Amino acid sequence: MTLTSRFPEDDDRILVAGARDGDADALAELVQRHQGVLFRFLLARTGDEDQAADLAQDALVKALRSLPQFRGDSSFRTWLLAIARNEMLGRHRKEGRRKEQGLETGMEVADDRPAPGQALETQGEVDRVRRLMDRLPEKQRLSVWLRLYDGLSFREVAEATDSTEGAARVNYFHGIRKLREWADESRT
Repeated sequence: MTLTSRFPEDDDRILVAGARDGDADALAELVQRHQGVLFRFLLARTGDEDQAADLAQDALVKALRSLPQFRGDSSFRTWLLAIARNEMLGRHRKEGRRKEQGLETGMEVADDRPAPGQALETQGEVDRVRRLMDRLPEKQRLSVWLRLYDGLSFREVAEATDSTEGAARVNYFHGIRKLREWADESRT
């Protein structure tokens, strides 16, 4: 029996209950369903793939250990993103207190090589959109990212960004408007 036939695609409550009861398949399915959105959420906030991957792993471990305390007031995904946000903020506070810096601080190495199997123009367009997204203020960038790429509702975006649903909508629409303007400017 495959996991997809055992668990409904849109209902994490069954998975959470199963994981709480020690069902390894339910736990694995929870992780599988949410690790991508978690990583993308953190990548959008940090801009660093390694840091996003580390934070995603830490957030998943913390969430899974805290699963018995999950009340279900929000969706599992929203709860997980809130844990990830708190992990990221905690790490930033911790790093802000450290005085030493590594040799790599402030140095970024750009890797413009296309991913295997992708056309150069597609990779170029992806890079252009990423550069435009990076220009957006953080809350607008997150609102656009979470809404478009991860399919979160405005309520879920609000919970993930620690704002109101109205603010999530405003940030999303302002972000989209700016992206369209910048894309039009770059074409002329």
